[in-house]
Amino acid sequence: MQTTTFPDTLPTDHSRQWAAGVHIGALLLALLTSWMSGLAGALVAGIVYMAKRDDDAFVAAHARDALNFHLSMFLYACALFVAAIALLGATVLTLGIGAIFTLPAGVLLAVAAVGLAMLWLISSIVAAVRAWNGEHYRHPMTLRLFGD
Repeated sequence: MQTTTFPDTLPTDHSRQWAAGVHIGALLLALLTSWMSGLAGALVAGIVYMAKRDDDAFVAAHARDALNFHLSMFLYACALFVAAIALLGATVLTLGIGAIFTLPAGVLLAVAAVGLAMLWLISSIVAAVRAWNGEHYRHPMTLRLFGD
């Protein structure tokens, strides 16, 4: 696991506001455009990352992590959608007899979708709070698509 180091001094209020804002802004835009899309949240984080990457290392690190997190959640949501289509197709192709096997898998898939949504919401809020406090936060289950 890669770690990002920051200076011993706390970031400025301006930096903390930008860092917390990128997490809240990405979450709000993702929620307003359907949380399953996720690309809108990544768009906010990507724009802030591009704007602040040379000016403020603290803001850039939070924006990069939010970008990675929202893109990861988008990929996980796509995987869940593909699995749901496959389960539906298996049920239809077997003329409903396959529902004996696909129904329990569908329930597990629904639980996974709810878990993904909760992870998305809670992790974004925790990241915003940590950013506001001047701390760094690594989202769980994040693919590091854009490195340090």
